[in-house]
Amino acid sequence: MRIGDVGEFPLIERLAWIAGRGRADVVVGIGDDAAAVDLGGEDLVLLTVDSQVEGSHFVRGCIEPRVLGRRVLAVNTSDIAAMGGRPTHALVSLVLPTELELEWVEELYRGLAEEADRFGVAVVGGNVARCEDGIVLDLTLVGRVRREHLLTRAGAKPGDMALVTGSLGEAAAGLYLSSHPELEIPERDALLARHLAPTPRVEEGQVIGAAGLATAMIDLSDGLGSDIGHVCDRSGVGVRIHAAKLPVSPAVERVAEQIGKKAWELALFGGEDFELLFTASPHAAGVLAERVSAGTGTPVSVVGEVLPAPAGRRLVLPEGIEVPLEPRGFTHF
Repeated sequence: MRIGDVGEFPLIERLAWIAGRGRADVVVGIGDDAAAVDLGGEDLVLLTVDSQVEGSHFVRGCIEPRVLGRRVLAVNTSDIAAMGGRPTHALVSLVLPTELELEWVEELYRGLAEEADRFGVAVVGGNVARCEDGIVLDLTLVGRVRREHLLTRAGAKPGDMALVTGSLGEAAAGLYLSSHPELEIPERDALLARHLAPTPRVEEGQVIGAAGLATAMIDLSDGLGSDIGHVCDRSGVGVRIHAAKLPVSPAVERVAEQIGKKAWELALFGGEDFELLFTASPHAAGVLAERVSAGTGTPVSVVGEVLPAPAGRRLVLPEGIEVPLEPRGFTHF
């Protein structure tokens, strides 16, 4: 059997079964946005790692190294945000071909340093290795969260509301525009920025965690249609998502119209929005939405409701027809 026959998430489950032995200091292990470790004190330590691989995550000629440096840190920072925490320290491993220009690597690090300064992260070490087949950028990020503010993918309950920060589909629209320069969209630069250099919702995650009202949370990296399934799996619940309630900007609607897709499809399955999806009781949902909006300026939308597990995962189309929610989104295998 090959990895491609198994798939990304079943592969992770197999590896977790082999290596993920429980320990008293591991509060959250393999299977969430970040691990949480108890080293004593008021805070838990958060740990996450992610790679950006040339040809899979980026094309060297299509992204400036400085922007890529920002992106490398941002996607990890989003994982820390999904746990309600704040990032603190980073380790960076560079796998580089010998022909790569030194200036390219220095610009990469300038972007990395800019993003690190933005979120108060200290880059404290790493590693450099050679590979002639392409560039691999691997970043380990450490963070902290007050133990009572920790949120995970587990904890959603039937009757809870499902909410998302910001807007969805802009990264997918930006990805399409990056390979179709002939499309004329007034918001082209903004959409490209959402694709190339996402903004992790760190402050929003801390507000949600500190409120003590949310029951579960995840960041939207692979797409809401796929990522909500991880919450369902960990929480043992079902879900109903309403396509008409997904927060979509006019810019995404314009792109969708030009490429012959529905805007809600980009929002649901596009991926790489790096917004936060969280669940809360009907009463708490309104309070949380108001606190996030007032504290950060980021809007929050209710996009669905949590169901009992036997109800499955459902999607209500804009015309009111209810269909199974397909777990579409980005996967590596």
